Amino acid sequence: MTSLKLMMSIRKYVKRFFILCSLCLGFIVVIPKKTANAWGFYGHQRINRMAVFTLPPEMITFYKKHIEFITNHAVDPDKRRYSLEEEAARHYIDIDHYDPQAFREVPIFWSKAVEKYTEDTLKTYGILPWHIEKHYNSLVNAFKDESLDKILRYSAELGHYIADAHVPLHTTENYNGQLTNQRGIHGFWESRIPELKAEDYDYFVGRASYIDSPIKFAWKMVYDSHLAVDSVLTFEAILNKNFPSDQKYVYENRGNALIKTYSEEYVNRYNLMIKGQVERRMRESIHMIGCMWYTAWINSGKPDLNHLGAQEISDSLKSVIQKEEDLYLLHKNKHVKGHED
Repeated sequence: MTSLKLMMSIRKYVKRFFILCSLCLGFIVVIPKKTANAWGFYGHQRINRMAVFTLPPEMITFYKKHIEFITNHAVDPDKRRYSLEEEAARHYIDIDHYDPQAFREVPIFWSKAVEKYTEDTLKTYGILPWHIEKHYNSLVNAFKDESLDKILRYSAELGHYIADAHVPLHTTENYNGQLTNQRGIHGFWESRIPELKAEDYDYFVGRASYIDSPIKFAWKMVYDSHLAVDSVLTFEAILNKNFPSDQKYVYENRGNALIKTYSEEYVNRYNLMIKGQVERRMRESIHMIGCMWYTAWINSGKPDLNHLGAQEISDSLKSVIQKEEDLYLLHKNKHVKGHED
């Protein structure tokens, strides 16, 4: 193995380790992490739920009937990484790894990108926009097949990946501020702020519209998020420098654990500095998810979803979901027990 391949391999497994830690440890800010749990479970579920209300009459009756599935299973991709090794790379793309002009240099189409960089390299630094396109295409086929199981699962999971693409720190190698002495900023931005502020957000974002090119829009999500990376980091650094250090963190009970997390005052000050950026990205996530669902339905030939109205999800899908849930709980419980020991 060449030194380059060895370095890439080590980096890949270190990222996966941090991803596994992040979900179980939540807001413990001293742990560096490359989290696949963007927005937290609460945020992902709220985003998917509100996306249902962007849909036209031909779709909304069906989606409202299954809104609990769409909501609850918005977090399945995060849970599935315990049973699927390649899941982690689907949640981010370190676009700044490639080139200062990466958005001009990295091909937007998967086959061209593989040809230029190799599949191993792409998976090492994340494949988020390409995976959004793949899941979108799967949803189109699910609509064509009029498969209730697949429509619901691909809708819920496509929503997850689209929401991930709206998180600025999912687009950079400095994903947790580890390169700028700002460790913990990832969970701070995507989980702690929504935890304290999301009840006051405006989630009504208008009607979903048709998208001409899903892959181009997937890249636009990443581009817009990456433009915000500098402000995410810069304003937190300024605040940290001027905020009383003894008031930055508080301890809160989470289940059976006492954890260290960012104080409400620190969150409020930062939220003012970034002018509600987290809410804007969440709102854009909601609208874009609705647009992708709607576009998939249009491009599948506008099947009559009322035909599926009386159906329920199959036992086989329930079994698959339960296995993933069991693996997630097993790994979570093992980690928590080991942490307590």
